[in-house]
Amino acid sequence: MLSGRARRLVIGIGNPSRGDDALGPLMIERLEALGLPDTEWLTDFQLQVEYALDLEGRAEVIFVDAAAQGPAPYAFAPVEAAADASVTSHALSPQALLAACARLAVAPPKAFLLAVRGYGFELGAPLSPGARQNLEAALALLRRHLG
Repeated sequence: MLSGRARRLVIGIGNPSRGDDALGPLMIERLEALGLPDTEWLTDFQLQVEYALDLEGRAEVIFVDAAAQGPAPYAFAPVEAAADASVTSHALSPQALLAACARLAVAPPKAFLLAVRGYGFELGAPLSPGARQNLEAALALLRRHLG
């Protein structure tokens, strides 16, 4: 592990100006307030290849993102490194970011994706009531997981 670096990194992905797409950054706000030890927080609109360097020396990374489809309130599953079509776009999937680690000689940490179900992603829309409920359920899961 790199000196001074938290063992865990939680990355909230999403655009706070696009309704339920704000779920990732909102989760980070809520988790930061808990003051959990040995955990670092990061938010951005999308993943970038540069984040592979932020994974160096970590024991665990959790990606938190809104999901337009899938189970409610959330899906929580391990993520494995895999190249996909996003590797050539301006944004990366968590799988492609983990795959980029290997190309940069960075050992990828154990990784999970928490996909919180959202319902409305319009520009300027507020968080929907259903997404708010799903956020609370997902927060309870992460509080247990992170200890």
